[in-house]
Amino acid sequence: MIESARPLAETYDVALLDLDGVVYVGEDPVPGVPLALAEVRAAGMRLGFVTNNASRTPAQVVALLARMHVPAQGDEVITSSHAAAHYLADVLTPGSPVLIIGTTGLIEAIAERGLKPVFSADEAPAAVVQGFSPDIDWKSLAEGMVAIRAGARWVATNLDPSVPSPRGPLPGNGALVAALRTASGHEPESTGKPDPRMHAESVQRSGARNPIVVGDRLDTDIEGAKRVGCASLLVLTGVTDAAQLLAAPEQHRPEFIGRDAGALLLAHPTVTSTADQVSCGRARVRTDGRRLIVTSEGGGGDGLDVLRALAHASWSQTVPGSPPGRPGQPFEIIAGDRTSRSELDALAVDHR
Repeated sequence: MIESARPLAETYDVALLDLDGVVYVGEDPVPGVPLALAEVRAAGMRLGFVTNNASRTPAQVVALLARMHVPAQGDEVITSSHAAAHYLADVLTPGSPVLIIGTTGLIEAIAERGLKPVFSADEAPAAVVQGFSPDIDWKSLAEGMVAIRAGARWVATNLDPSVPSPRGPLPGNGALVAALRTASGHEPESTGKPDPRMHAESVQRSGARNPIVVGDRLDTDIEGAKRVGCASLLVLTGVTDAAQLLAAPEQHRPEFIGRDAGALLLAHPTVTSTADQVSCGRARVRTDGRRLIVTSEGGGGDGLDVLRALAHASWSQTVPGSPPGRPGQPFEIIAGDRTSRSELDALAVDHR
């Protein structure tokens, strides 16, 4: 993690925001985020709305955001359909038939790039592109399997195993891809996050010079940012919890942590370390063998200094006998005082 003495909205020119789990969950906005994003825009930062979900067109995303009081323009929305279509347009001849396993967002993106959307393997598609849709059925997968086995290139818009919802995680595109992978014995290419092609598409369409990725998934948003050398902000409003953050391997470790996308409006504190202690704001984590002993004076900041110090301490340590480069989990986490106990409880971090 790194510090930012100024609010992130003043340090970076564009926030590349994931949607599910960051701006909304299902059909509902994350509480407080619409107002926060309005303030981010007022501070001069531009926004890009970047999603691995290929089911909606940009116009449909704009309409959904408008219902949540988050104004957006169509050219600010970048979907994994865009990245997949761009890639296929680069490797196929113009007008090539592409079999669609998905919905309107994917159909529109493929057509926009001068390719021909088709829905039957009998049309000899040059490629199969598969994106998330809650309406994908056996017939669609069967057509894809026939085309893939006949030699069509297979591209998945993303491999996310789940999507967030008000009822908890539900099967995502990766789960549906896995069904076709199992049946066909073939392996798809993936152009969504964390693939660098998705980031390149986002930067190209947003015109960003110094962007920051804002996401809730370590294995897509944060890893994708890492793979292209871009700063990232992990928010805790989606699928990643504190325990997963503490166990994150190096390629999944964000530069910044925030409760929600409103963290773009905040400065982020310095994390310092000595041989046996990590400090962040009013939080201290002392390392003692396999134990991380947490103390906190409480108050100040956004209440995440304990998590920042704990993450840094965890990432900096190794468990005796573990392979090199592995994160320092599992450690025994000890609440050294009443304040730290309360903060660890609020973060749902196991401790004693």
